[in-house]
Amino acid sequence: MKRFIVENSLSLFFGTILILALAGQALTGLAEFNQQQLAAGLQQESLGGYLLSSDFAVDVAENWQSEFLQFLLYIYATVWLLQRGSSESKELDRTGPESDEDQKVGPYATERSPAWARAGGWRLAIYSRSLILIMGTIFFLSWLAQSIACRASFNAQQLSQYQDPVSWLEYVASSDFWNRTLQNWQSEFLAVASMAVFAIYLRQRGSPESKPVGAPHDSTGVEG
Repeated sequence: MKRFIVENSLSLFFGTILILALAGQALTGLAEFNQQQLAAGLQQESLGGYLLSSDFAVDVAENWQSEFLQFLLYIYATVWLLQRGSSESKELDRTGPESDEDQKVGPYATERSPAWARAGGWRLAIYSRSLILIMGTIFFLSWLAQSIACRASFNAQQLSQYQDPVSWLEYVASSDFWNRTLQNWQSEFLAVASMAVFAIYLRQRGSPESKPVGAPHDSTGVEG
């Protein structure tokens, strides 16, 4: 058990704080929601009811879709785009998908390589893009969930103000939806750009996200 925890400590750590953050969001979100209900003279909601509400779904989904969009774009962009001096970039002479030999696939695969990396054909084609495919799928599903939950929340507000509800297509084309969406996107793009640039000049000893402390500023694609 101790070995399992040590060897999986990174995913266990982030999984744990994810659950704690979701729990904290649920409790604080419920408190804020019930304050608004009380101010409006409406019935307060239970925790279970709040977790199933469009308000909670909106807050979760709009953050998740922006995070997975960040990873989706970053994974694909770093195949072709470079940043001199950044540990977040490949080496300057390795742009593109690289050769089969570099990627250790097909005839260059080893005995320990994944089965689909050795197989070739359509299985290799899918496995070679499996990370971006799963990130893209999760992004799309999160974006869809966000749009549905946002529309439900928006229409509830519309009805409370005696205004007509809107269809899903009308809401997706609305300024309310894109204002919420772009607020999340721009913060993710800023975070990625900052990491790529800060990694040129700044260091974190022992982290694979940083170059070695003594590495020159112009060394590219080097991990600490």
